[in-house]
Amino acid sequence: MATVEIDFDVYKELTARRATEATTYNDVIRDLLGIGRESETAKEKKAAIAGLELKGVFLPNGTQLRVTYKGETYTAEIRDGAWIGSDGVRRNTPSDAACAITQTNVNGWRFWKVKRPSDTRWQVLNALRV
Repeated sequence: MATVEIDFDVYKELTARRATEATTYNDVIRDLLGIGRESETAKEKKAAIAGLELKGVFLPNGTQLRVTYKGETYTAEIRDGAWIGSDGVRRNTPSDAACAITQTNVNGWRFWKVKRPSDTRWQVLNALRV
């Protein structure tokens, strides 16, 4: 998402034009430009294609990850553009998530299996790299 710098007077005016706390600054600017508010359907579509990109591999929201280590199965999910483990902890990389489980250095790309929402089967995460 792009960032636009504005001065304090513009910020105050935008704030004053917000009808409610639910009205975003983006909504105010859209109204001023005459392009209307983004529909809920459009927002849902954007959310549906949102996800996490790691080293050129795109994992859409809803992607499931799992691994069985020492007889125990661990899971994670891509949610709101982030890797979230079943423990609720956000991880930065597959290796970071793998190391949290094994307590040693592990190549997370070879450790985790992945199933994206459009996939019919699980595969090793590393198989998605080009």
